Amino acid sequence: MAVVTGASRGLGAGMAERFAAAGLDLGLCARHAPAPPPSVGGDAAAAGRVVTAAVDVTDAHAVDRFCADVVEALGGIDLWVNNAGLLAPIAPLREADPDELRANIEVNVLGVLYGTAAFARHVRARPGGGVLVNISSGAASKPYEGWAAYCASKAAVDHATRVIAAEEADAGLRAYAVAPGVVDTEMQAAIRATPAERFPEVERFHELKRDDAYNSPGWVADHILRLVFDPPADADIVQRVPNEPRPR
Repeated sequence: MAVVTGASRGLGAGMAERFAAAGLDLGLCARHAPAPPPSVGGDAAAAGRVVTAAVDVTDAHAVDRFCADVVEALGGIDLWVNNAGLLAPIAPLREADPDELRANIEVNVLGVLYGTAAFARHVRARPGGGVLVNISSGAASKPYEGWAAYCASKAAVDHATRVIAAEEADAGLRAYAVAPGVVDTEMQAAIRATPAERFPEVERFHELKRDDAYNSPGWVADHILRLVFDPPADADIVQRVPNEPRPR
């Protein structure tokens, strides 16, 4: 059984669809309750294979309640994916809106920490271990002008994941920070719409669009499923999904 936050659209919805197709029961949340993936259909959702909820990941109590509701409905959680995230503000830090800065750190860092803590407590409450995946970004290590909050938040996610991997190893929890590569979501559309004076590397993202050089959500989901069911013995805690092969 898998939990995915930020599952109403984009990468989160795509991962949920692939997880459902692989036979996993699902707990899905976002700011607005996600629809069940099409591959499980209404009958399967009604039968209890999917739990959906509107959850503010910056509210630790709401995250804990969601975790408890999923466990009550579906049983033990094997995989927890902290996917919910924000990119804004896109601007030099000196010009960034303070409220947007605060929201970015609250969702991208605190939201991940709250979800991680809820899952770690769950894993310790029952036998069998579990897998935590925190969705990161290449921006965690590469400085992008205009993305100060996003880069800082993803760097925090990477290092927090290393800490969790050490803290929870004795409970059988394996933790990974996974950068999915570039996936063509609404976030990518927002990047391409940003003027170069606010984001100097915007042309690179226009090139990715022209070349259709994206990883699909299904490709990312398959990488995560391998970490769950067939992990390499030397799998790095912080890692990037390889580029998806393209037809020649």
